[in-house]
Amino acid sequence: MEKSKQKSMMILVIVLGVVYMGYRIIESKRDMASLTEKAIENDTPTVAIVYAKPLPSTETIKLPGTIQAWFQAPIYAQVSGYVKMWYKDWGAIVKKGDILAEIYAPALDAKYRQSKADLESEIALNNLAKLTAERYIALRKNQAVSEQAISVKVAEAKAQQAKVNAAKQRVSNYEALIRFKTIVAPYDGVVINRSINVGDFINKEGTISTPEGEVRNLFTVADISRLRLFVNVPEAYGAVMHDGLKADLTVPQFSNRHFTAEFLTTARGFNESTRTVVTQFVIENEERDLWPGSYASVNLTVEVAHNHLSIPSSSMVFDEMGVRVAYVDENNRVRFKPITVTRFLDATVEVSGGVTTEDRLINNPSAALLEGDLVKIVTPRPGYDMINEPVESREESKSASHSEIPDPSPKQALNR
Repeated sequence: MEKSKQKSMMILVIVLGVVYMGYRIIESKRDMASLTEKAIENDTPTVAIVYAKPLPSTETIKLPGTIQAWFQAPIYAQVSGYVKMWYKDWGAIVKKGDILAEIYAPALDAKYRQSKADLESEIALNNLAKLTAERYIALRKNQAVSEQAISVKVAEAKAQQAKVNAAKQRVSNYEALIRFKTIVAPYDGVVINRSINVGDFINKEGTISTPEGEVRNLFTVADISRLRLFVNVPEAYGAVMHDGLKADLTVPQFSNRHFTAEFLTTARGFNESTRTVVTQFVIENEERDLWPGSYASVNLTVEVAHNHLSIPSSSMVFDEMGVRVAYVDENNRVRFKPITVTRFLDATVEVSGGVTTEDRLINNPSAALLEGDLVKIVTPRPGYDMINEPVESREESKSASHSEIPDPSPKQALNR
């Protein structure tokens, strides 16, 4: 009886041992599978994705511009002489016909007086020639003079009359030059330059010659009630310039004020070196706040008719295959495809082909990513631009992975 009981106990111990060993083998396999799964998951690269966005129908471009006067005329003299007096200084507002300066021209005055004296002499000779011709004609009745003599005297009278007319014209010419001794404003405007002083000599070209050899005009008068704004518009936007287009601009002297300019015309031809077209706008400047020669920062809002998309520049890949993007397919596999870039913007790129708004583009793709690689999509935390998770996140992930493995019981630990 005692032996039978011992035998039963031994069989029970053996059975329990076999069961326990089977349990340990199964648990070890489960632990190994879990560890393998976690290892594979941790080894899978993580990526952040972005999407292409449609560009708006309007686009604002910022360009430099130059402001010029509506009219701007350098004033030269028509006569040679000395500056007698100037009456308008820098910045003077003038009306058309206002006297700017007067010139003292003694040589011209002498020639004018000589021309008037010559005219009087020619008039006297003409009167004598007329009287002689009339007397010869009167003697024709008596045949006291020949027809030849009469013809000569009549011709001499006509020639003398022509000399009188020429003398009168010379007087008129000098009178016109005399009027040029007074320099006047050609239109309403502002004197933006005065280069003369009293006593300066004005040469026969009507300019002032400095000791350094520089040639200057006397005044410069500008009409600034309206201004012209010149902007070099890039080739891509040349065709969208049209009547009614308005430009918003600022100038350094009024950094907090905005001014409006309206489209006037375009050159209709591109500069071959810059690939831009000169475009002209009009600025109403009744208050004369803006001055010619100013630099302007011009904002143009133009309509763009295209189906182009915008992608972050950080999603592009540059390699021997050209410009491409990496994207994640429906199986979370990495794929590459080429794109067509039309313009580089600030932080984005305009593309005309190669991507759609549904593509899951990889942001900042690693150079280690290859075609067909399996990846895991994550959402980066704010402040992180890197493709992988932050170190803190990875550590938390590792901790979570270890915590999921069941801790062995004290008995199991001893048996291990």
